[in-house]
Amino acid sequence: MSNNGRSASSRDYAAARERLVTTVFPHSQRDKERSAVHRERHSRYPDMQSAARFPIKLPLAVKSECGDHASETQNISANGVMFQVDSDMPVGSRIDFTISFPAEVVGSDKDVRVDCRGRVVRNFEGEGRRGVGVVIDEYHFER
Repeated sequence: MSNNGRSASSRDYAAARERLVTTVFPHSQRDKERSAVHRERHSRYPDMQSAARFPIKLPLAVKSECGDHASETQNISANGVMFQVDSDMPVGSRIDFTISFPAEVVGSDKDVRVDCRGRVVRNFEGEGRRGVGVVIDEYHFER
């Protein structure tokens, strides 16, 4: 029986990553770039609202010019994420953030972290906190 040179845990990780990519992040970077012009013409928030949103609450660690913040996703799509923070994050500002997917959500024996780089495309006041919409420009998976 061949395992293609990979251990069971690395096969589990690869399978979990594939499930996550095909459900939450199904578009390749090239596809996102091709459709950017179309989205710009057809949506007020072109980078955020062109993909299905999932109302998933996941732990989120944010690093920005405004400092480090712990938060929770309000919703997530293939293009971006919405969350709340206590400080202002101006539209256009660049941020780095990590989303933690629990093992049971992705069908793995370990939690999966997705390190992302993005930019703020929307902010608003709500529930005594600042709502922030961020488009995901880059992401990669961490074990």
